[in-house]
Order: sequence, then structure tokens, then C-alpha cells
Amino acid sequence: MTDHADRSASPEAAMLAAWDDAHDFDPKDPLAGLARHELSGPQMSRRTVLRLMAAAGTLTAAHLLPRGPALAQGKAGGTLKCGWAGVGQITTLDPAKMNQVLQFQITSNVLSGLTHISAELIAEADLARDWQVSEDGTEYTFNLREGVTFHNGEPFTADDVLFTYARSKNPAVSIHSRALGNVAGVEKLGAHKVKFKLNGPQASFLVKTTERSSGRVLTILNKTAIEKMGEAAHGLAPVGTGPFRIAQHTLAQSLTMERFDRYYDPERPKLDRVVIQPILDAEPLAAAIEAGDIQLIGGGQIAPELVDRLVANKDLVVNIQPSPGFESIWMNPHREPFRVASFDKPVEELMKEKGFMVRLAIAKALDRTLFIRQAEFGRGTPAHGSVNPAMAYYFDKELAGTSLQRFDLAEAKRLMAAAGYPDGKGFPRLKVLLTPPMRRQVEVIRAILKRNLGIELEPVVKDVPVALDEFATMEWDMVRIGSGGDYDPDDAIVDWMQTSSLFNGQKRDKAKYPFGYFSEKEADALIEQQRIEGNLEKRRALVRKADKVTSDKVASAFLYHPATILIHRKSVNFPAASKIPALVDLDRTTLA
Repeated sequence: MTDHADRSASPEAAMLAAWDDAHDFDPKDPLAGLARHELSGPQMSRRTVLRLMAAAGTLTAAHLLPRGPALAQGKAGGTLKCGWAGVGQITTLDPAKMNQVLQFQITSNVLSGLTHISAELIAEADLARDWQVSEDGTEYTFNLREGVTFHNGEPFTADDVLFTYARSKNPAVSIHSRALGNVAGVEKLGAHKVKFKLNGPQASFLVKTTERSSGRVLTILNKTAIEKMGEAAHGLAPVGTGPFRIAQHTLAQSLTMERFDRYYDPERPKLDRVVIQPILDAEPLAAAIEAGDIQLIGGGQIAPELVDRLVANKDLVVNIQPSPGFESIWMNPHREPFRVASFDKPVEELMKEKGFMVRLAIAKALDRTLFIRQAEFGRGTPAHGSVNPAMAYYFDKELAGTSLQRFDLAEAKRLMAAAGYPDGKGFPRLKVLLTPPMRRQVEVIRAILKRNLGIELEPVVKDVPVALDEFATMEWDMVRIGSGGDYDPDDAIVDWMQTSSLFNGQKRDKAKYPFGYFSEKEADALIEQQRIEGNLEKRRALVRKADKVTSDKVASAFLYHPATILIHRKSVNFPAASKIPALVDLDRTTLA
């Protein structure tokens, strides 16, 4: 057997040694051997990063490849033309109001946070130069960058952090205020130093709360700009400290970002400007990138029927990776035939209720493998819960076999018959709310449920902002909608699966509907526990248990975890460092 010195004499041996070192920890305490200063910012050593990835279950051989110097590609300058898929207009870019991934894909280029997320889903410094964490994990002290300037010329200071915190904490202003529920307060320690005090340790604090994109609650804004512009105008063109500033934004037309010459990193951005054109329908989007009228596609999911065609185009680059999200079919528990007055009962008791029988029958009749093959052309992973495969450590691979939602056509038919709808007889024709990019998916779902259960569904297509607003009112039979940009379990279960979750019928008539699409006391408690659990192993157990409860009690009929597909022309150099799942960060992009 060779010794360590011999093994490290070649690149292959160095990779093996790094792999062994990364996995050399006690599963009960994966942070043992890492000093507290190693966990602080702004950057962690490669050994620390590999250890954390190994503990989280996300480390692969690709991460161990020798890292050579970054090679510059293309040249600085020029205009990048982008098409934003599946949307007719960008309704707002105010982080307090945004509820779509396609919105924070844009603001991630314009606004900054204390931290940002890397392509390996690890928090790294943004407006915070570095940070220190207290021994008990309840205090985060951030040293802020000095000399940072807002797009309106004002200097960035600790006061802007306090202003953003106060604004985002207000539920009358921010739809994301619950994400600050574990923050007891913020203290200004100097012009460029702040301390956050938490009620308890929070595993997701740096990758959820302070992160500029998916987090949104601490995406730093400028008080003067909001006061001068007004909320509505600021929502269209928010003022930040990011690499690009918004030069023009016309609803239902285009948005132009220009290089901000006073960005804190003088090497970025590379481009002079970026023009973003919302393109609602699939065929015009494909034709535009094939013709070179646009050079990159961002925004919503690209119609799956186009992907193979674009892959075959020698002028295009197609990057496909697991997407941090889930997609579902939601059934209104306040309407027949899905009525469930309370989910706070053992499953055995729920199984005696006709409304629950129907919900479970539909979930069990969904042949997810067939759906992915026909609707997504084989790209995606069957879903039985909201926690996605990109969260490798928390994702429960066994749920597909243990969930009550697992595909079982015979049992689905039995449940429908027991509910009074044998072979679909007497079942009402229900309307399914969906957005334009999901037309093909819903047609496949309709065919599967018609063939398997004998029921008919009627699609109702509405633009993304309208559909999301209606979803929040609970005035619907069924909805085909999902989540993206879920980098931490908090994004999947806190935002979706608690009684008070962000998306859980917040605009409903509460006198008419006592809860939204789902409410379950055990799930609420488990999800709240995992938010403040600092031990990774214990947190994983809580997350997986909550995922199982929401799956078995059919919070929704979980459908699939999609793939992130980024398409651009070969003339666009989109570096690996920018390939953050679900985001389109363009500060390092160049044109050949």
C-alpha cells in the first residue's frame, strides 16, 4: 500500500487524498476538526469547503479536479441580448415583493446582499467583507466593505443594512418577512460593522437570510431612492450596489441593464450592457436564439419540446444540471371533491374521508416516470416531496418507495371507487389553473388521469403574475405550479409547507377559508424545529420527517424535480463560476 506522500505525487493521487481527507469526520459531528475561524468569512479554505460538501453529501469527483488559473475568454464590452422565457412582463424587481425566480435572476445582477451563493451552493462574501460567528451560533458580526457606492452615488454603510432589515421585517411591506422571524435584532457597531442577534442557531442563515438572490429579505436597498422614486417606480428599476444598474424598464417590453463603473470589484462586469426581452411563447423564443436575435435564454422553464432541437444546433451551448426546485399539482381542500376540513388527524382517520381518498388517488395515479418521459423528454426526477435532489444531504431518496403518494394504479382505482367515483363516473369536470409554459405538461397530466382514473380536467391558462395572484386567493379547483431557487430546506418547506407559509393562500378570505392549501400541526412543528437546529444530522432527520408528513398527507400531488437548462449562443462565454443553479449571473460573462 502506498503512503500519503506517494499518492500525492500525481493529480490522480492528490484527488484521492483530498477525497479521503474530506470524508475523514465523525458523521455525528461533521464539523469536528474545523476551527471556528475556518467557518467564518469571507472565504473558506478548499479543505473546509470540501469537508462541508462531503458532510452535506454534495461532494463529487468533479469538485476534486485540479484547479488551474482562470483563463480569460472573449473581451470586455459589448451588448448581450437575452430572452426571458415564459413571461409577458417583469412586473416588479422589488425584493420585498418578488415571488418568481425569473425576477431575482435579474436583481442578482443589480442588487447585492451581505452574502451571495456560489456555484457549489456555499455562501461567500458580497457586501460583507467577512464575518464572525459566536460560539453558540446566535450572533453574526459582519464587517462591511468600505468605499461601496449605490447606483445613485450614495455611499453604502451600516445604516443601509438597518434600513433594509426594518423594511423587510414589516409584513405590510415584504411578503418575505417570515424569513426574519428568527432574527431578534440588528445592532450597528460602526459605520461599516453590524451584528445580527438570532433567537436560536439557524443553519440556513448565510445561504437563505443574508443571500442576495433567493433570500431577498436582506437584499440591500437605498432609502433615498425609494423615497424619491416611490414604491412603484422603484419596483421597476431598483437602486442597488450591484455590477449592473437598470437604465430602462418598460412593462411588457424590454429591460436594459448597463455596466456600473463604480462596482466594488473593478474587474466586473465585463459587458457594457444587457438587454432583456420577455418572450411568452415557446416558438418565438426558439426562433429568436436560432436566428441570433437573442444570445442567451433566462427566465422561466424552457419548453421541453424545444430542448432537443436546440441541443442539435451547432451554434448553441446547452447546459443542463439538476434544478433546486419542485413541481406539483395543488388541489383545493375547501372544494369538492377534495374537501378536507382538517389535516390534523392520523392518516388512518383521513383515509376514511372521501375528499382525502380523492387527493391520494390522484397522487397515486400519477405515473411520474411516464410524465417526465412524455412532458419533459426524460429530463427531471420524480418528486414525492418538496425537498429537491440539489440539496443532496437533505434529499430523501427512499421517499419514492415509502411515500403514500408512490405510483400504485390498483390502489388509486380502489380509493376513487371508495370515494364514490368508480372509473371516474360522477366525477366533476375540474378546472386546472396553469401558466403558458405548462400547457404541454398539463396535457400529459390530463391524458394520464383520463386513462388511469377516467376523470376529465379543463385547462385554464393565465399569465404568470395573474396565476400566482389567483393561487394566493384559494379561488381555484386545481393549480399546476411549483418552486425554484430552493437552495436550502427552508426554501422548500418553510416557504411552502407551513400553515403560515409565504405561498400558502396568503391572499385568501380568511373568514371563508380558515387555512390555505395545507395546514398540519406536526409539519408546522417539525419545520420550525429544523429552522433553528444547528446539528446537521438532527436537522436532516427533522427535514426528512416533515417531507414525509407533507407527502403522506398530500399537501399537493408532487410531480417532479426539473432540470435547470441554460442555453446561449457559442459567441457567449458563460464561465463555470457563474453557473449557479436557477440563476443567471452575468457579471463575468463576455462575448467572443
